[in-house]
Amino acid sequence: MSGVTRPNRRSARKPKGEGHSRRAEILAAAEQIFVEHGYEGATIRKIADEVGLSSTALYMHFSDKQEILHEICRQSFETLIALNRTVLDSPGEPEVRMRRMMEAYVTFGFAHPNAYRLVYLTRPLEARDGAESVAQQLGADLFRSFETLVEDVERAGRLRGEVRASTQALWAGGHGVVSLMITKPYFDWVDRETLVKTLMDALFMGLLKP
Repeated sequence: MSGVTRPNRRSARKPKGEGHSRRAEILAAAEQIFVEHGYEGATIRKIADEVGLSSTALYMHFSDKQEILHEICRQSFETLIALNRTVLDSPGEPEVRMRRMMEAYVTFGFAHPNAYRLVYLTRPLEARDGAESVAQQLGADLFRSFETLVEDVERAGRLRGEVRASTQALWAGGHGVVSLMITKPYFDWVDRETLVKTLMDALFMGLLKP
């Protein structure tokens, strides 16, 4: 698949132990394989080979590929929710913190393109195995943290429109720039920071009262 972010190629078989770090390696390998081959095309054997493990050894860490996908989604959403909580608890005017939150979301997407693809850009065929409920629950929590700051902006008398529509417009803008740049790397994009700043300026100019 074009634009898939692939780190170093597979490693040689590795010694036992290192449980926590080994799980992290499995998740990183699974991210790229899910993106490259699709959920149904990915197999435990492919993931194990990428990490340098036997399939039997991988099963000591995860019971199946659905559990691996579940963990990727959970970690991604929990990281984003934690970032948003940090912004919510920080000082500053609500519109300043709202922009800070949007910028943190966009930065996360660019820093973790494979995880972002799995969470936001793949049709959840895997939802038949239960992963969708995780995305829906934690995704709703994430959206609510965005909405909380937009409500603060409204209470401050700075919001032009309705809270929920404004929140969705902000999210759509942030998601749009991340998803386009990571899936269309061949396009003649301007500098990423310049594009993100231009987008954010336009969004906030349109949504906020002077």
